[in-house]
Amino acid sequence: MAYTRAMPDRALGDAIVERHSAPAAHAASPFDRLNPRQREAACYGERGADGRWRAGPLLVIAGAGTGKTSTLAHRVAHLVLQGASPQRILLLTFTRRAAVEMTRRAQRIVGEAVREARFPWSGTFHSIANRLIRAHAGAVGLEASFTVLDRGDAADLMDLARHELGFSSAERRFPRKDTCLAIYSHRVNSGGTLEATLAKAFPWCAEWEGELSRLYRAYVDRKLASQALDYDDLLLYWHAMLGEAALAAEIGARFDHVLVDEYQDTNALQGEIVGRLKPGGQGVTVVGDDAQAIYSFRAATVENILAFPAQYDPPAAVITLEENYRSTQGVLEAANALMSEAGRRYAKTLRAAKGPGPKPRQVTLADEADQALYVVQQVLAARERGIALRRQAVLFRSSHHSVELELELARRNIPFVKYGGLKFLEAAHVKDLLSLLRWADNPKNRIAAFRALQLLPGVGPATAARVYTRFEACGHDWQALAGLASAAVPGGPAAGAFPAFAALMAGIGAPGAPWEGQLGRARDWYEPQLARIHDAGEARAGDLLALERIAQQHASREAFLSELALDPPQASGDLAGAPHLDEDWLVLSTVHSAKGQEWECVHVLAVADGNFPSEFATGSAEQIEEERRLLYVAMTRARSELHLLAPLRYYVTQQPRHGERHVYGAKSRFLTPAVMATLEPAVWPAASEAIPGARGGALRVDVAGRLRGMWR
Repeated sequence: MAYTRAMPDRALGDAIVERHSAPAAHAASPFDRLNPRQREAACYGERGADGRWRAGPLLVIAGAGTGKTSTLAHRVAHLVLQGASPQRILLLTFTRRAAVEMTRRAQRIVGEAVREARFPWSGTFHSIANRLIRAHAGAVGLEASFTVLDRGDAADLMDLARHELGFSSAERRFPRKDTCLAIYSHRVNSGGTLEATLAKAFPWCAEWEGELSRLYRAYVDRKLASQALDYDDLLLYWHAMLGEAALAAEIGARFDHVLVDEYQDTNALQGEIVGRLKPGGQGVTVVGDDAQAIYSFRAATVENILAFPAQYDPPAAVITLEENYRSTQGVLEAANALMSEAGRRYAKTLRAAKGPGPKPRQVTLADEADQALYVVQQVLAARERGIALRRQAVLFRSSHHSVELELELARRNIPFVKYGGLKFLEAAHVKDLLSLLRWADNPKNRIAAFRALQLLPGVGPATAARVYTRFEACGHDWQALAGLASAAVPGGPAAGAFPAFAALMAGIGAPGAPWEGQLGRARDWYEPQLARIHDAGEARAGDLLALERIAQQHASREAFLSELALDPPQASGDLAGAPHLDEDWLVLSTVHSAKGQEWECVHVLAVADGNFPSEFATGSAEQIEEERRLLYVAMTRARSELHLLAPLRYYVTQQPRHGERHVYGAKSRFLTPAVMATLEPAVWPAASEAIPGARGGALRVDVAGRLRGMWR
């Protein structure tokens, strides 16, 4: 029996069930690869009297390294194999790559039964929100062509409102634009009040609560006038849409099943969105690990996963995955002991499929210089045992903890990569080129217009404002733009450059203008400006070519711009260092950036009070527990070797480079007797080396007598 892509979704599902359940001989089921608990999670549910597969709310607690991704992918595949339409499955993740990987795995599993199954509603929370808002734009007072502002443009718009309200000239320190945007984002995503956000996360800004409220009202007004939404508004609008019963029912009816990955990382707004999509919980599956909830600074709340079962009646089923495929039992014993002393949690005991393995080492060192020497010695020794540098990692709570180590690695000629740096879209030349497309996509986008106009020679903010005001008065008519030059740009170099600029905007901004080639046209116009505005033009031009290649992968301008705003690339040629030509490199990373990764050998720096937990987290029991989870994440990145390093001395700042003023680090409160019983304590170096040539002899010097003689 053959099935074509044109077959209706329900028929496709029925056909899959028929073929999957046929008694004919076939290859072993892909579900046979799962362990019993994984299989239970993947296949949860039952067939109803009407023959359709039904499943109540399910929470899968997936411990570190227990095959979460595979389990969730198999669950998606199982739903399809039981008759669910792939187009009625909503899969929510936190990164685009996670969505792509999940979809690819599910397609591979389903592919054993049919030739193809597409999952069009697989993506991040923000990308799905963008699609749903555009589909219902009229209901929420938006045009379907609204613009999604990236973080940089949102900060610029915030700064414009900040300046116009006079806060940039305040006599006392008013928060800068990025801080203002961070406060706004935290307030939106936490679902709390501005007062609560300031008290919890930005106490130094609390005195400006009234002014910040005025700023955010102005910021919102500007976005609405420009038909623009920022990153956080996407969730806010989706949440508001689901607050209206009729609209919520319409959106919820699109999907039979809703699956959420990394549920412990959701914020209050995302948790409520999931709850409102399926109020009764039918078809809802969330997967996560409360022990890896470490993003409260982004307004994520562990309460979402802890309270998930109780929000339904009867409570959601809970299935716990405990068989670990990453680490040896020695590493897991320490991680289990650490989390066994946590407060409110889902109890689980990780078991290693790999076998016992050595105990992790807890190493006491004199200071951070010795810590660096120890890491280098161990890294090189592991390399000689056949463990490549890139299979080793050094993790730390805060970026500055690795400074001493970075210097030592440079001295020893050991290449390393440290995670961090500016994003691709934060590069000025990339933002310049995108501003042309963003203005063409939405003529009311004032921020994009201001940036695009100032690419012209001799045009500053005042001239750009005059041009845009006249353009606005002409009803945002692209054909009228060329006629504005004589009045708004009376002379100088801008007058000569304006006709080509106006022709470009009229060409790519015209309704129905084909998307193909638009970025190439914009790049051709911009490259002469690039050489005039920025240095290192050749290197920057390479980024623009890369951007054009990315654009060719999207079917429309809106899809391209939205994708870049929601899931931006992470590197930029003009910001890169020297070319990396080495065969191998060591990984240095903060623990937050290391989540989801794994290495054969892991060194965790500065495991002492003040670092683990951070001194800034000791103000509340909730923050202390998150710091415990952060250390747990660091420990469970190790496959076989784990070193927890604890320097005794930390040299204070604001003294000469080789000054001796220091403080002693206290033992981490997380290294309790129960945890220490799972570790191998060590001191490095093991013993002071004897001074060469020092030995006893017959010669004696009466120093004591001389000292007494000084005071006679």
